[in-house]
Amino acid sequence: MSTLSDLNSNHSSAPDSAQPESASEAAQSVSVPASPKTVFNIEEIHKLLPHRYPFSLVDRIIDYVPEKMAVGIKNVSINEPHFQGHFPGRPIMPGVLIVEAMAQVGGVVMTQLPNLPPGLFMFAGIDKVRFRRPVVPGDQLVMTVELICVKGRRFAKMQGRAEVDGQRVTEGELLFSLVD
Repeated sequence: MSTLSDLNSNHSSAPDSAQPESASEAAQSVSVPASPKTVFNIEEIHKLLPHRYPFSLVDRIIDYVPEKMAVGIKNVSINEPHFQGHFPGRPIMPGVLIVEAMAQVGGVVMTQLPNLPPGLFMFAGIDKVRFRRPVVPGDQLVMTVELICVKGRRFAKMQGRAEVDGQRVTEGELLFSLVD
């Protein structure tokens, strides 16, 4: 399992040739600690989560606060296989896939928690899930998942919500269990 420090060391965005322009900039760059990574691209997500096509449902993490929350996006495309049958002539993203996409955003948070035993976090339950409006091809699903609690280093509860164009489409509690 990759850690946040592994990703930071492997994917530095600063070019090697960048030099501070003045002595004060050099002093600032030495004294300022490195900030934690807050954005993850698809390659970095794939290092953290086992999901692959057609079940990799998060395209990018656009905000991440360690041990607290993550915001991810999914660009919904007509080319996705579930739209062939759900529904012909009126493609709608299945609600279970929206919930799974939110869980994958939560998985990014879970894989980065310190002091947890190795293993895979899987669904243990979903509570209070509501679907407010359909998600269709062309939509960009923005999912925010916040850690509520971790119990016994094996169970976790998270609150998730998904929005399109600032309108809530889905919300609910996601329960996770660590499987050896």
